[in-house]
Amino acid sequence: MSARGRIDAWVERVTGFVTERPRVVIVGFLLITAVFAGGMGQVSMGSSDQTESFTEGIPEQEALDSINEEFQGPFEADTPSTQLIHESENVLSQSSMLEMLRLLERIDQREELYVASTAGPAPAVAQALDPTATTPEQQQRAIRRASETEFRKTVSALAERPGFSRSLSDDFNAREGTASAAITVVTHSPPDQGDHTEEIQTTIQSLAGDGDATVYVLGDGIVQSEMNNVINDSLAIVMPLVVVLILGFLAVAYRDPIDMLLGLIALAMTIVWTFGFVGFAGIPFDMTMITVPVLLLAVGVDFGIHIINRYREETVIGREKIPSMRVALSQLLVAFVIVAITTLFGFAANISSDLEPIRRMGFVAGIGILFTFFIFGIFLPAAKIESDRFRDRYNVPEFDNTPVSSGDSVLGQVLAVPARITNRAPAAVVVAVLLVTAGTAVYGAGVDNTFETEDFLPPEEQPDVVENLPGDLAPSEYTMTATYNFVEDNFETATGEEVILYVEGPFEQAHALDSLVAPNDDPPEPFAVGEHGRAESESIVTVIQSYAEENPEFAALVARNDLDDDGIPDRNLVQIYDELDRSPYGDRASEYLTDDRRGAKVSYSVDAEASQGEIEAAGRTFADDFQYEATATGNTIVFGAVSDIVFESSIQSLALAIGLSGVFLIVVYWLLEGRPMLGVINTFPIIVAVVGLLATMRALGMALNAVTATILSIALGVGIAYSVHVIHRYVDEVGDGTGTQEALLTTLTGTGGALTGSMATTSLGTGALAFAISPVLGDFGFLMAISVFYSFATSIIVLPPTVQAYAQWDGYPK
Repeated sequence: MSARGRIDAWVERVTGFVTERPRVVIVGFLLITAVFAGGMGQVSMGSSDQTESFTEGIPEQEALDSINEEFQGPFEADTPSTQLIHESENVLSQSSMLEMLRLLERIDQREELYVASTAGPAPAVAQALDPTATTPEQQQRAIRRASETEFRKTVSALAERPGFSRSLSDDFNAREGTASAAITVVTHSPPDQGDHTEEIQTTIQSLAGDGDATVYVLGDGIVQSEMNNVINDSLAIVMPLVVVLILGFLAVAYRDPIDMLLGLIALAMTIVWTFGFVGFAGIPFDMTMITVPVLLLAVGVDFGIHIINRYREETVIGREKIPSMRVALSQLLVAFVIVAITTLFGFAANISSDLEPIRRMGFVAGIGILFTFFIFGIFLPAAKIESDRFRDRYNVPEFDNTPVSSGDSVLGQVLAVPARITNRAPAAVVVAVLLVTAGTAVYGAGVDNTFETEDFLPPEEQPDVVENLPGDLAPSEYTMTATYNFVEDNFETATGEEVILYVEGPFEQAHALDSLVAPNDDPPEPFAVGEHGRAESESIVTVIQSYAEENPEFAALVARNDLDDDGIPDRNLVQIYDELDRSPYGDRASEYLTDDRRGAKVSYSVDAEASQGEIEAAGRTFADDFQYEATATGNTIVFGAVSDIVFESSIQSLALAIGLSGVFLIVVYWLLEGRPMLGVINTFPIIVAVVGLLATMRALGMALNAVTATILSIALGVGIAYSVHVIHRYVDEVGDGTGTQEALLTTLTGTGGALTGSMATTSLGTGALAFAISPVLGDFGFLMAISVFYSFATSIIVLPPTVQAYAQWDGYPK
């Protein structure tokens, strides 16, 4: 038996089982749904730090993690800590410090907050005034009792300490004793059992809101709470909107409440099966997973409209219901298999990504597509047969059983226009499309690719349409973005435009310290931000120089060992380090030199106007200039590396999806029709659509970031369904002896109507993601809607002349 014969036999067996035993099919699918429903309760949320899952395993991130483990920063601790960012006209005034200490007292009085210690300007000043003042209450008393002169002298003395000044905002004036903001860190010691961080910090946030002072609260617990709310709020806003839009367009496409109900049941089953599987498999639900139900709804709507529409095309000409479903299934099952596999290639191509969240999303979406095929290809036809029997048994009327469009309808006539126009010179049209696509591809190749924390954060202010949503749909209050921005804008230690070099010594050897500053004289351009184009850095060298300026004895020690008189000691470094460790600068020294003195951290400021790619490239070049082995890292470098991976993964996934889909379609049409060229023709429109999508992204200033990078292969996966349906219907029509032009017109006026309904429903359904709380999801939804429209348009406009040109060249059909 030939391959076509075996395929026809398989289709006949499946069609016969579905049409002859629909109740068995329905009961079996409902039982499977009940099983998967149990898994939905086991779905767990992923990491609250959405960027962490993308950077995990990247060498630059591993280097940064090593640095964070070896060097103790000013606000880092092994135990959970909460940052209180106090803003006032002058946080160093007595009244402002008393405000902060009153808040600390309220926090300290709550046993469930497990306060271990506090560190910040207010406690530091109070303890300088009275070393025995160890509690917030005692510290308040110390500040109240101090005279204004005594208070000012204490602040001035503490201002000379780097640790004190680094907890103050950039506008800190040591002479006047003023600053507009300060950071106080509360360290907690909760019991070992369970993670209490979120509960602790949300409680502190509530306490801070009740006081008179303006205090922002920041910590891992706050971030975890709000990032979980981002996902929940996005789902709460998007999914009802998706449902409303889908209901509206399904009502137009189906025009019958029972048929629409069947379509909705099938859609719901798809979601239950997919996320039941996610729960059973223990796959975490992170932000990228929000795209999966929207994608599955898009494909499911396409399948549902096609099966009902094709069935109606047969019943409307007078054929009985069971034979009509046999005809519809015999045509569409093969098309559904082709669509499901090509869509699977598009979605699952993301499994090749080096980023774990994208791999997970691709895997789950691929599994979901398989479920979608079975539910809409087998369950829905069986349910349709039983619903029609129910109608006949109880005389339930049909509201409208006509297809979406036909050759006589206005929509059908409009859809046929491109095929009528291009029939005169199809080859010229195809050449013109190729030239335009090539130019568009060159332009689209310049699309930006960045990875930024801001992609995942909710906006500081929600749009009015989201902010004013009623009741449970109203989003939660989000503070972390505003707090992050405030800290970044006002504190030097929070700047994100920083590159860290980890240099491996040993640094007890003579002249070792010279190696840390030698490259600073001629750095790459993004680092040349100091006087005379030098680099500005902080390292163990700057700590030594700072302490030498403050302590004459230490300065003399440095001078005796400075052989070239450049302010940097060249010998007896062990003695200098030991002396530094015993000084008030010891803690600061530990930020830049490891305990074994074999590793050093050098922190560089970079040009704020330099791009992420420029900084990343310059950082790698700069690291090569060091005498010892050096590794460039820091958030800018890490995110730059992720950006590179994102771009490479998106192109790799797209190429893989196109390659697999193209090969599959070529093989399929070679087996079915002996015409492998039909597989190439099938792929051509979607390539045009993807190229147009890239160009649109560049034109709108949208980047290929951690989530939108998946859009290319996903757009191919979703969009190729349109050209598959057109080609498959065309092949069926010419197989009955119809000429190419007539077959195309029949296809566009018949199947084209279902494509139109599917496009409208899918575009607006996926476009609803634009209302998600997270900006990156909003961009994804918008681009998904655009890609679906482009795929539909190219299937109606680009595909007909390509088929016509092929028919003229090859003489198909003969």
